[in-house]
Amino acid sequence: MDLGIKGKTAIVCGASKGLGRGCAEALAEAGVDLVINARTESTLIATAEEIAAKYGVKVTPVACDITTPEGQAKVLAACPTPDILVNNAGGPPPGMWSDWDRDDFIAAIDANMLTPITLMKAVLPSMMEKGWGRVINITSMSVKSPIAVLGLSNAARAGLTGYVGGTSRQVAPHGVTINNILPGIHATDRAISLDQGVSAAQGITMEEAAAQRMETIPARRYGTSADFGAMCAFLCSQHAGFIVGQNILLDGGAVNSTM
Repeated sequence: MDLGIKGKTAIVCGASKGLGRGCAEALAEAGVDLVINARTESTLIATAEEIAAKYGVKVTPVACDITTPEGQAKVLAACPTPDILVNNAGGPPPGMWSDWDRDDFIAAIDANMLTPITLMKAVLPSMMEKGWGRVINITSMSVKSPIAVLGLSNAARAGLTGYVGGTSRQVAPHGVTINNILPGIHATDRAISLDQGVSAAQGITMEEAAAQRMETIPARRYGTSADFGAMCAFLCSQHAGFIVGQNILLDGGAVNSTM
């Protein structure tokens, strides 16, 4: 399928590896030029070179922490008027409700709610002026089915979801869509970290820990970055203009819900 976005420009945050890289690769395959961001410069530059060589698009790496005002300004200086914005930042650490104080919540909200809101506020005016734009926020399946030990993430990402619910309907008349993708477990560094924790806690191998987790997923496997990128690219395409303010689970059926 021709996605109809060849020649457009996208900012993809957290794009050096994992789900962010999956999104960047899928957009590049569709002919989109990229400005990609991550904190580790060497990994980011290598990713940029690989994507540019493979797909023949322009890829500009901007190494910084996107959750800081300085990082946001650096990325926006490299691409002030993108056609597409993919918001992505790592989640806060797990814990118990009794572990967290105000500073923990402020840090989580800054990273996972206010950072994507800041970037949206910066780029939406130019998208509206052009009469076309796509924003994708990578959140979490915990928005639909809260995960007890991820209370900080549950709170921050739910706040972002509420903001998108209203804002998406305000910008839709101008040809701009905002949607959220809610990942379950994918074969990324995050899954490795989770499996390592289970392996250590239960005294089992990493393979056994992964197999145990896969039993909780109806698809009986972890998602891949390519799975995720394909959904992101479609939502950014010319064919997705009637999809507004949605929260799309990509979890292999792990969340058992009709809505």
